Amino acid sequence: MASEKYDLVVIGSGPGGYVAAIRAAQLGLNTAVIEEDKIGGVCLNCGCIPSKSLIYASGLVDKIRHADQMGLSISDVNVDGKKLQEWKSGIVNRLTTGVGFLLSKNGATTIHGHAEFTGPNEVLVTDSEGGTKTIGFGKAIVATGARAATLPFLPIGGNVMTYKEALDIDWVPETFTVIGGGVIGLELGTVMQRFGSKLTVIELTDSLLPGNDPELVKVVERTMKKGKAKIHKETGASGIIEKDGKQYVTAKDKKGKELEIESEVVLVAIGFKPNSDKVGAEKAGLEIDDSGHFPVNEHRQTNVPHIYAIGDVAGLPWLAHKASKEGIVAAEHAAGQESTWDVRAMPAAIFTYPEVATVGLQEHEAKAEGREVKVGKFPFTALGRALSVNATDGMVKMITDPETDEVLGVGAVGYQASDLIAEAALAIEMGATAEDIALTVHAHPTWPESMMEAAEAVHKKAIHILNP
Repeated sequence: MASEKYDLVVIGSGPGGYVAAIRAAQLGLNTAVIEEDKIGGVCLNCGCIPSKSLIYASGLVDKIRHADQMGLSISDVNVDGKKLQEWKSGIVNRLTTGVGFLLSKNGATTIHGHAEFTGPNEVLVTDSEGGTKTIGFGKAIVATGARAATLPFLPIGGNVMTYKEALDIDWVPETFTVIGGGVIGLELGTVMQRFGSKLTVIELTDSLLPGNDPELVKVVERTMKKGKAKIHKETGASGIIEKDGKQYVTAKDKKGKELEIESEVVLVAIGFKPNSDKVGAEKAGLEIDDSGHFPVNEHRQTNVPHIYAIGDVAGLPWLAHKASKEGIVAAEHAAGQESTWDVRAMPAAIFTYPEVATVGLQEHEAKAEGREVKVGKFPFTALGRALSVNATDGMVKMITDPETDEVLGVGAVGYQASDLIAEAALAIEMGATAEDIALTVHAHPTWPESMMEAAEAVHKKAIHILNP
């Protein structure tokens, strides 16, 4: 017999789980959220929030070091790693405490421990001291996220780290090597580069940030190289060795050349694995596909209709805001509402230096489909706001349907690209045309003016650049 029973149990309290639990409680469901670690999951504790704190701090260091371009003479910056980590941890604690408060005040019960299904309507929760209790439920939402993938020849430990350990570094390594040139690797790699580390990136494919528009990625790569980063594409790491008290990563490039790269700290950032294998799925009758995800329908229901899955365990893209939206859909449907996943525009932001942000169909994707598009571009070198803050690297790129003028996608690279993409997401969600955006008055001098000018450039009507 279950020792406790709830209308809805949410397994995992990340940005999908805690949002689902709050919405379910708001709708009157007797709700429990079960968390084996810290409230807020990876995103709040060792992902989105702490990384963006360090990204901001490293950007500030970079601006101070280059302030002489604006006539400001400032002596070099000293990075106090321990104080920096205290500041970062304070931000994390404030947010996680706030989430716990919201769960409680909305009437959701928080249970600490690891949950595994023992059947289609029960989970066994094991706490940190080994104590157990059985929780019964009418409906459940699985929101257990994903964990870092690792390499057998680069065991994690010491100065070989995943993103979790790297976010807690309280010193500036002399050399910092990233295995994997994707989002996590480049975000943390460019942080350490701006703090003063010599950065090396080893990427197995022929491109950094694989899958993103090469024209946007080129701006990021150029900036990294300007900061003297060493980038080895089409190169595979093979191991780690020690020589004369120093640590080296071994690798082999596409021509078979062997490399030895001095690496005080090594960040293994080769991707993630869904935590679908951690919940005893088979005992609840849940299906898992070949990629490790729970297949879900438009309501986020799994093959067991009263059990939902959201976030990283429910498929790509692995984004916090996607998980939150799915959490709302699942919770509302569980509460009897006809809530459905009908998102047209899923924005993505990469907080490298400079930032990359995209939404909708990108030009290289359209070409791969053999689809005709019209493209409008506006460079930040022609944007007054960008010039005024000394951040002119980058552009906005708009992709439209040549017949209907509907906005199909937008990509941006540069300072504050992550903020710019919101307008583009709204435009796509509402079915706006490039003309709609071009005719909308944008405040001056601001970054969003670049969106308006890119829309005008689609029709060769941009004012502040020469139209091709």
